[in-house]
Amino acid sequence: MEKTILVVDDDADIVKLITKGLQFEQFEVIQANSGAEALSLLKEHHIDFVILDIMMPGMDGLEVCRNIRSNYNMPILLLSARDRDIDKVIGLEIGADDYMTKPFSIQELTSRIKAHLRKIDRLYKEWSNQVKTPDLIVNDSLSPLVLNEKNYEAYLNRQKLDLSTKEFQILSFLMHHQNQVLTREQIYENVWGDEFGDLNTVTVHIKNIRKKLGSEYDFIKTVWGVGYKFIEGNE
Repeated sequence: MEKTILVVDDDADIVKLITKGLQFEQFEVIQANSGAEALSLLKEHHIDFVILDIMMPGMDGLEVCRNIRSNYNMPILLLSARDRDIDKVIGLEIGADDYMTKPFSIQELTSRIKAHLRKIDRLYKEWSNQVKTPDLIVNDSLSPLVLNEKNYEAYLNRQKLDLSTKEFQILSFLMHHQNQVLTREQIYENVWGDEFGDLNTVTVHIKNIRKKLGSEYDFIKTVWGVGYKFIEGNE
């Protein structure tokens, strides 16, 4: 099935460049020149991936990212003219799945998009074949935390959690391996589909998941010097 990419940037030349590259790779492209227009288009179309510029007038990319994460779970890749670690960390913490700085290679951009979409398709096929129900992960009948893997939605006490795609995938991976210690390398390889990467990205995402779960539920334990494990309740 053809995937639809939403490209959001106030620079018409960059939008044109990205659009041409994506269409060459057989993606359908929808263009937006502002944050407000992007949010409007998301209501009108099924979007599989969002490319989002940070530095836009009016509603900037970070605010748009927060708005998207309140309602949608598709991957978001941020573009920025600034190459600062703090910008990357902020972007990841508010729900982005990837980050690239300008100028960028259109070949690398399309490769990253394909990697994210392949990972989602592969995980969905794996999850749909689970012995448990194909859509839901529940640790036990009294568990307050439920993941609907068909819709990429997580609920805590029946309240929907605002998780990014990567946060959802990490939480699902941990829940599928309850009480097992998983290294950051294992988490990164499973979620990002790569053996080599910035493992601090895993740390940032785990921190964000914990914040969204709240202090009342200490599901994710840190095993110092090793990694993390998911437990139901407190040890």
